[in-house]
Formats: sequence, C-alpha cells, structure tokens
Amino acid sequence: MDDRIVVGVDGSPSSLTALRWAVDEAKLRGAVVEAVLAWHVEYSMVIGPMSAAVAAGMDRDKLREDSRALLEELVGGTGGDVRAVLAEGDARDVLVRASRDAALLVVGSRGAGPIRGVLLGSVSSYCVHHAHCPVVVIREPGRTAPSEPVEHKPVITPGPLL
Repeated sequence: MDDRIVVGVDGSPSSLTALRWAVDEAKLRGAVVEAVLAWHVEYSMVIGPMSAAVAAGMDRDKLREDSRALLEELVGGTGGDVRAVLAEGDARDVLVRASRDAALLVVGSRGAGPIRGVLLGSVSSYCVHHAHCPVVVIREPGRTAPSEPVEHKPVITPGPLL
C-alpha cells in the first residue's frame, strides 16, 4: 500500500465534493491524490438507426479529448497537488483497478435511486464491494434537506468502510 488517495471524478457535484475532500485528506496524511476520470463510448445504448448528432457524439477521439479537457479543468480548480489520470473503460472497473495499492478510494454518490441504480448500477456501491482498499463515499451536496427527518440505520457491508 502506498500513500496515494484515488478519487473518481466525472464533473458531477458529488465528484467535485469528493475531490475537495480527497485533497484535504491528502494534506492531513501527507499523501498524493490521483483524480481518475473514466471514459468510454457506450455503443450498447444505441438501438436502431442513429442520427448524425448521435454518431458525432460517439467519436472516440473527440470523447477522449473532451474528457481530458474536463479532467484538466477539475484538477486545475483544486488548489492542491493532484495527478490527473484519464482511463478508458467502465468507471467501476477503472476505479477498482486504480484502488490496488492505494491507501484510500474516494467516490461521489449521486443517489440515483433504486430503479436507475438497478438498471445502470451504482459506481459507488460497486467500489465499496470490490475495491482493494477502504472506500469513502461522498454524497451529493444538498441531497437531504435539513427539515427532513433522517432515520439512522446501521450499515453492514462485507468490506472496509470509512
């Protein structure tokens, strides 16, 4: 295990919060941060004939460069020493691979809900169950209104959680 904190980023509010949290935690630990953005062309989402706009959006080179630009923007806004890692593949697999020999994996959670979570799968849930190191899941900012009652239930997982 090394002094490396891996954080998954995608530009969502929860991933930005996770990135800031990871940078702060790295300062406390004297660790380095790797911000990992996974990209891939999702051909399986296309059913039937596709429009020119859809086909243009599936240009691998453009998608990779757009992802690289987003990653550089996210890392540049941290104010910390963060290494940008752009990886092709499904985010779940990329982050679990990146967690090998890491001290910590940090991911955001958008709270997609049960239906969307079942259909698409939850990256954060997958990482909690398959990562090679402890995982911190950061919820999307403002997901729970202060006036809503919060029922505290114990969390039981098969792996390490922080």
